[in-house]
Amino acid sequence: MHEMNESEPESHGGHDDQLHRIRHSLSHVMAQAVLQLRPGSTLGFGPPIADGFYYDFVLSEPITEEDFPEIEKRMKHIIKQNQEFTREELPRAEAFARLDAMGEPYKREYADELFEKKNLETLSFYTNGSFLDMCDGPHVDSTRALAKAGFKIRSVAGAYWRGDSKNKMMTRLYAWAFETKEELDAHVKAWKDAQARDHKKLGKELDFFVIDEEIGKGLPLWLPNGTVIRDELEKLAKELEFKAGYVRVATPHIAKTDLYYRTGHLPYYKEHMYPFMELKEVHEGEHGAEVEVRETYCMKPMNCPHHHKIFSARPRSYRDLPMRLAEYGQVYRFEDSGALSGLLRVRGMMMNDAHIYCTEEQATEEFLAVMKMHQEVYEILGLTDYYFRFSTWDPEDPKGKAKYIDDPEGWEKAERLVHDAMVQSGAKFVVGKGEAAFYGPKIDVQFKTVTGREETASTNQLDFGIAARLDLEYVGPDNKMHRPYIIHRAPLGTHERFVAFLIEHYGGAFPTWLAPVQARVVTVGERFDEYGEGIVQRLRGQMVRAERDKSSDTMGKKIRNAVTAKIPNILIVGEREAEEGTVTLRRYGKEEQRTMTVAELEAELLQKIKSRKDD
Repeated sequence: MHEMNESEPESHGGHDDQLHRIRHSLSHVMAQAVLQLRPGSTLGFGPPIADGFYYDFVLSEPITEEDFPEIEKRMKHIIKQNQEFTREELPRAEAFARLDAMGEPYKREYADELFEKKNLETLSFYTNGSFLDMCDGPHVDSTRALAKAGFKIRSVAGAYWRGDSKNKMMTRLYAWAFETKEELDAHVKAWKDAQARDHKKLGKELDFFVIDEEIGKGLPLWLPNGTVIRDELEKLAKELEFKAGYVRVATPHIAKTDLYYRTGHLPYYKEHMYPFMELKEVHEGEHGAEVEVRETYCMKPMNCPHHHKIFSARPRSYRDLPMRLAEYGQVYRFEDSGALSGLLRVRGMMMNDAHIYCTEEQATEEFLAVMKMHQEVYEILGLTDYYFRFSTWDPEDPKGKAKYIDDPEGWEKAERLVHDAMVQSGAKFVVGKGEAAFYGPKIDVQFKTVTGREETASTNQLDFGIAARLDLEYVGPDNKMHRPYIIHRAPLGTHERFVAFLIEHYGGAFPTWLAPVQARVVTVGERFDEYGEGIVQRLRGQMVRAERDKSSDTMGKKIRNAVTAKIPNILIVGEREAEEGTVTLRRYGKEEQRTMTVAELEAELLQKIKSRKDD
């Protein structure tokens, strides 16, 4: 058996890769060190991961960052002992007896599951020194092979056993590990540089958003600076969608739960929804008698059902298709509190949503157009480190009938339509078997952030099943009724997640068109304030987000403040500029300064904003 399970992150490299062996072996060395320093502790999982390894413990005494040096010192001592890693295979009864003797209840629980579900005949155990662990390996031959490796304990965190919040909370120790100390040092430096771009850190420093406990966990408050970024992204989306033939709609934040039962989202999605609202109304019935009516409402976790009801609001013809309905719709999802993280994992989100209702003949072309819109958006934003994942159904999945619409022919046809669109798009993609939505195949856009995470930025789905559930239909050219295909798409995902990506991508230094403050005027002295204010008002008259530093600080301090705030255009005015009707432009991140007329400055800024391109 292997220490990882479905909820654990993938390891770095193949199982036979030397770095994988080093990291896996170091995880055992760290577990041995922790058990020596915290006797009476028990073990969870301890797999290699992308840049190192971790191990989960139920500790007899807490571990804090202050304990890291002692653990690392003990690990180095263990490595010097040249302990050999030896493997043995035990049948069921002996394996259980061994785990019971070890006093490892979580390993015992997982072993029982492996024997029951995977029909294993034996389980493997590895011993190094005094440490024994149930593990599938592989490992290095002995700890001597770890002598030149570079490792460092990174952090301590909480983690539920098996990733389930209903289970025991364990302590997870993360560590970096590389084949050499030099590789470790380079990685740690890059990691620290990336942490400086963390959206939670920059969001606080640059006043983009705040999460207030009295509002609620996962419910961000957008501050003025962050709201500007949201508005500009929405403006971009609306322009692209208008040119592509979308029409805009608006829908309420709540709906009756009956609708979600019809779509199939309930009861399967209930754990991700806020508690339902039970409403009671009294109406006048026959002969004046009062009739009590009870109804159940929910806060919408997605916009799809509302858009489907707009489609069915009146009869549709094939001549109406494709119909492209777009909305920036607010939705609410009750994410587990342990998963909440800044803007990346929230409970209230504004989604760049749209649904395209089309015929089977139009489906590939429409899906292709959606993919091209994605690529256009990413090109504008300068995003290049992403790939597409084609998520399909798995007819061999034993849970298939519960996970997917039971229509093999429909699945094959829908997947062929999406596959054709992806091939025509020329985009590289990988296949994720068994990762489809319950109603159709999808394309996930996977980004690797500057802080090293891989996240899904947006998802496009070809839905062939919901139309039948909601009786969505149109009159075809044969005068018969047909079910439309539905494309669910959101190139910009949610404001929350996408802004988090962009904060980290730009390091908070947004291009002029996206910057909360596009230009700040810095005057050399008070006598030039009037001239500087005139420039501000002229630019604001052209809808440029300009402001003047009204503080009493020195000019040098004002410039430093503008740089700290990552203002893209700093406009310096003094005696010469006031006399000549000019302004000196200093761009963020550049040393050179240019003096130009105010008219030239205005034209340059407007061009940057219109083209959405910075130099």
